[in-house]
Amino acid sequence: QVQLVDSGGGLVLAGGSLRLSCAASTGTFSTYAMAWFRQAPGWEREFVAAISWSDDSTHYADSVKGRFTISRDRAKNTLYLQMNSLKPEDTAVYYCAAGLFLPVPGSVHVGNYDYWGQGTQVTVSS
Repeated sequence: QVQLVDSGGGLVLAGGSLRLSCAASTGTFSTYAMAWFRQAPGWEREFVAAISWSDDSTHYADSVKGRFTISRDRAKNTLYLQMNSLKPEDTAVYYCAAGLFLPVPGSVHVGNYDYWGQGTQVTVSS
C-alpha cells in the first residue's frame, strides 16, 4: 500500500507561480511512474504531466507545456510540480498519482494508476 500526500496549493494571481509537492510513503518509490492530474468543477479529471519510473523522462499535456515542470527527488520519495505563468484556466484540484512500472505511453490515462493523493486546490485569480 502506498500513501500519497499532496500539498502546496493555494490562491495566486494570474502570471504567478506555485510549487506542488507529493510525499510518498513507500520504500519502492523508484519503481513507480508518477504523475499530476487536475479536475475542475464539472469536468473530468485530466492529465497534466508524468515522469518515468526508470529514466525520469517526462511528458506534458499541451496546455501546460513550457509553463509547468514535473520532477522527483528519489532520496526524499517526493514528487514536485513547478507551475509558472499560471492562468485562470489552471484553476482545479490537483492530484498526484503513482503507477507501478507504468510506461510513458500509458501515463495519460487515469485508469492506469494504482494510487492517488487526496488533492490540493489551486486557484488562479485574474
